[in-house]
Amino acid sequence: MHIAVIGAGVVGVTTAYALSKRGHEVTVIERHENAGQETSFANAGQRSYGVVYPWASAAMVRQALPWLLKTDGPLKLSLPPSLEGWRFLLASLRFAYAPGVYGANKRAMLRMGIFSRRCFETLEQELPLDFDGGHEGLLQLASSPAMMAEYRATAKVLDELAIPYRLLGPREVRELEPGMTGDGPLHGAIRYDTDGTGDCHRFSQALARACEERGVRFLYRHQVERLLADRQRLHGLLLRPEDGRSVTLDVDACVVCAGCWSPGLLAELGLRLPIYPVKGYSLTAPLSDPERAPRSTVHDDHYKVVSTRLGNRLRATGFVELADFRRTIPEARLATIRKSVASRFPGCADLETAEAWTGFRPMTPDGPAILGRGPRENLFLNTGHGTFGWTLSAGSAELLAQLVDGESPAMALDAFRPDRFRVA
Repeated sequence: MHIAVIGAGVVGVTTAYALSKRGHEVTVIERHENAGQETSFANAGQRSYGVVYPWASAAMVRQALPWLLKTDGPLKLSLPPSLEGWRFLLASLRFAYAPGVYGANKRAMLRMGIFSRRCFETLEQELPLDFDGGHEGLLQLASSPAMMAEYRATAKVLDELAIPYRLLGPREVRELEPGMTGDGPLHGAIRYDTDGTGDCHRFSQALARACEERGVRFLYRHQVERLLADRQRLHGLLLRPEDGRSVTLDVDACVVCAGCWSPGLLAELGLRLPIYPVKGYSLTAPLSDPERAPRSTVHDDHYKVVSTRLGNRLRATGFVELADFRRTIPEARLATIRKSVASRFPGCADLETAEAWTGFRPMTPDGPAILGRGPRENLFLNTGHGTFGWTLSAGSAELLAQLVDGESPAMALDAFRPDRFRVA
């Protein structure tokens, strides 16, 4: 079949690769000049297979107001919120307090993480991609005894799903991360030994090149104007290249992997996707003293900032901000990220001259991504992964390819169904 994939972020490119491996003719449409230019560009760099969870939880709601009132709190809300912002907040509250929903969704996302790790291992054996990748583990710090208690509660779910982890004391944490010489509070940590890292942007571009070598066609600088469909099937796409003319692309099937821009494509076909662009920030800098830098990925729970080693660079990422598509980068956000790194890994990199970035994570209000068949029989969706697109991309791509080929997916996908939001 000739299959169009809309979006050349990490989810779109991994989907294109999975489909091309199965012998399909694949065309990827991307409005930017290259792959991985939006959410994939400078994200946290972590592939946190054991640390995937819905963002909306009762615990998060209880902490929301104190976070909003703190200058360096991890949650920010632009005032007044837009209509879409209000809808997302209200839907998140509903899912946070719906009995059993958070736990069921968390387990579904963790199972997806387990599957995605296996898919990444297979992909990296097939292709020698250079993206500063590795599987050296992930460390979630505990700045208080209460956080350690929370990690012990999390361990019960990890045991249930056979996800490897270790609960560590402060001395063991510093043995694993000897560069962590800062004065930030430390009461221990939970360690996920099989989690990984990698530069998502470099990976997306390297995999796109590998796809092109397999015959996948990439139409960069092409905007999708409309999905051309009748009541049963999609027949093609109306595209607008950068020269402004209109082009029709005939296809046998289509996969929407457009992240935050997916809702606009599906609305005309009667499907309203509750994906909201949750904003985050990052700083990337060369290491000035590698011995003082993290060895892999470290979550600072005190500031909710993630520090990741990417080869000879440091990537520090933070904040959950509801501000629609505003791309401004307030200095206060960057100052908090610098403060977190200084409290854990002082002197590892010069973050005053670091490259600053902001991007939008395509978040659903209940947590799981949107994966499955869309509102037409040959239209499929692989979108809405939120903060975990890099982590879950390889797994969701393989499952999507199985669905396109009419196979039973390798894991249950009820929590990821596109139509789940129709149930009030």
